[in-house]
Amino acid sequence: MRPRASGDHGGVASSGVPGTDLFLAPAPGLPRGLRIPATELVERFSRSSGPGGQHVNTTDSRVELVLDVGACSALTAGQRARAIRAHRLVWVVVASEHRSQYRNRVAARERLADMLARALAPSAPARRRTKPTRSSQARRLRTKRRRSQTKALRTRVRDDE
Repeated sequence: MRPRASGDHGGVASSGVPGTDLFLAPAPGLPRGLRIPATELVERFSRSSGPGGQHVNTTDSRVELVLDVGACSALTAGQRARAIRAHRLVWVVVASEHRSQYRNRVAARERLADMLARALAPSAPARRRTKPTRSSQARRLRTKRRRSQTKALRTRVRDDE
């Protein structure tokens, strides 16, 4: 396993510790990575439904992570426009699958980082239309002819005599 350099977060997106800045590793559309200040992320907590027994009735483990893309200072104008086009102006990510608030905070941050990385990645270039080669056209016609002959043999034999 290689040692990590400072600032190297590995993988496509790394969210770090809840309450700190959100880091995105370099990826397509993000050549130098991205750091979203913790001050621009709003975390709200509420009671979660689901497994956990009496624990869920007493703990605010559900996490809503909110990012206002329109006001995000970490994004360039082009990145902001691409992110808004991909989703909307204000992004809300909800995590409630874990019993622990900390694990839900980490899950929400990872989900937001993944959404941002996908939204900021450039779209694939349009496919260039190409003309079929002469040999592929001939091959297609040969198989059509062969198939036609096979099906013609299935017709009823008429006794026209």
